[in-house]
Formats: sequence, structure tokens, C-alpha cells
Amino acid sequence: MPLLTNHQRALLLMIIAPTMWSIAGVITRHLDAARGFEVTLWRSIFSALAVALVLGMQQGPRKAVATIRAAGMMGVLSGMMWCTMFTAFMIALTRTTVANTLIVMSIAPLLTAFLAWLVLKQRIPGRTWLAIFAAVAGILWMFVNGMSDVNGDHLVGMLIAGAVPIASAVNLIILKRSGQGVDLMPAVLLGSVFSALLMLPFAWPLQASMHDIGLLAVLGFFQLGFPCLLLVSAAKSLSAPEVALLSLLEVLLGPLWAWLGAGEVPARETLYGGSIVMAALVLNELAALRSLGRKPQLRAVEAEKTKAGSIIDPAA
Repeated sequence: MPLLTNHQRALLLMIIAPTMWSIAGVITRHLDAARGFEVTLWRSIFSALAVALVLGMQQGPRKAVATIRAAGMMGVLSGMMWCTMFTAFMIALTRTTVANTLIVMSIAPLLTAFLAWLVLKQRIPGRTWLAIFAAVAGILWMFVNGMSDVNGDHLVGMLIAGAVPIASAVNLIILKRSGQGVDLMPAVLLGSVFSALLMLPFAWPLQASMHDIGLLAVLGFFQLGFPCLLLVSAAKSLSAPEVALLSLLEVLLGPLWAWLGAGEVPARETLYGGSIVMAALVLNELAALRSLGRKPQLRAVEAEKTKAGSIIDPAA
């Protein structure tokens, strides 16, 4: 018997992934000279190296190249969505606050649930809708006092940040629609390469110190490349809204690491809102696990009923 079911393993991966994503803020606080476009450039380069390393170790160079080719148009589309997320997030941070950016990003579960219903004809459980609304409410509560004026650059930054949840929702639908037939891990590699090429003209001349490059290597490998691969793997066993909902852990944990690693003490609203988000995530997954545990029992009961009916039915 395996220690974890596929759903439980996917759930674990989707806890690890946003936890790794959430270190971006605290690490960028310690950069010397790299800013904006250059941060995205180096982060994307190291993310591409991380994914290439994983694919090469798993499959060998020849098979890895074949896997990238086999991803086809779905892989390219997914790569474009990853590229949009990688670049829009960092550009938004150069035009508005982290709080404003994260507020906009928190609508991702709602967009994902809507697209899953519209495109995949997927029935979204009431508990998931309730958890999504509760989590979004918690995040709004977290940042309500830190919300900056939405004028000028802040408005532009928030509009750019809006590309992140849209691309995230579309990407999750692509991942679910491709199913098990297409390996979309190479899409993370393509997204990283697209992002690096897009940022190169804007990042020149490069100003990052060796200290910065070391930190950006950590971001590329452990904050971007590896956790995005974990999401791709987890998406095979979780619904698109579940993945989007669990991704909100990044928004919850980001301020915590900034507090511990950069001395940014979280406001009371952050603690209250974070409690709401955590409760929504935990209760939704507990309900999902309970539902999955009940299905085998229901099937067993139905089988017993069918068997009993066959015994007493004279026509059997």
C-alpha cells in the first residue's frame, strides 16, 4: 500500500510549491543593485537552467529534447502563460506596492473556477466556491490598510498585475485539458526562456553584483523553476480551482517571511486575514479528503445492494 494516495501527494506538492514561491519578497529585499527587468531576466535564466537540469536528470538529454518537442502547441501556449506570469509580476512590483499586486493576484481562484466551469464543463463543489470567496475576503482584509492610492503609476501597476491571475487561470485550464497525454513540464522551461528573451533588451545594461546573482540564482532554482514543476505534477490529480486556491498560500506566507527575514512586522489585519485564508484552505481540503474517503464506501454499498438484488430477483 502506498503511503500517500495520488490526491494526498498532489496536495502535499501544492503546499510545498506556494511555500517556495513566497520567498520572493524577502530575498529581493536583500538585493544590492538589480531591479525590475534585470531581476526578471536573471530569475528566468536560472529557472530555465533548473528545469533543464531536472528534465536532463529524469530523462537524459535526448529524451528531454523529444519531450519538449512532444509538448507541441499546448506546450507553447502554456509556456506563453508562464512567461506572462513571470514578467507581469515583477513589472507590476516596479509600478505599485506588493500589497496592491497581491490583492489583484488573489482573484485567480475565481477566474480559474469560472474557466473550469465554462471550458472544461467541470462542476465546482459548493465548498470550493465558499472557500474561494472566504480566502479572497481574508486577503482583502490582510491588505486593506496597506492599499495605496490607485492613481497614476499604481493604477498602471495593478492593471499589469491583472495579467498574472488571467494567465494563471488559462494555464491551469491548459494543464487540465492536456490531461496525462502531454507532459507540460517543458512548458515551464519554454516560459522561462521566453521571459528571459523578452526582458533582455529592457534589462541592459546589467547592474547586478555577484551577491545579487547568487540571490537571483536561489530565486530561479528554488522560488520559480522547481515549484512550478511541482504545480504541473500536482495539477494532474487536483482540480483547477483547488490548485488555484492552494496557490494563495503564497500570499499568506509572503508577509511572514518578510517579517522573519527582513524585519517587516505584519499588521494586525495581516494576522486576522491570514487566519481566514488558512481556515478556508484547510476546511476545503478536509472536506475534499472526506468526500474521497466516502466514495469507496458508497461504491461498496452499491455493490452489496446490486448483489443482494441479484440473489432475490427471480429473473437473475
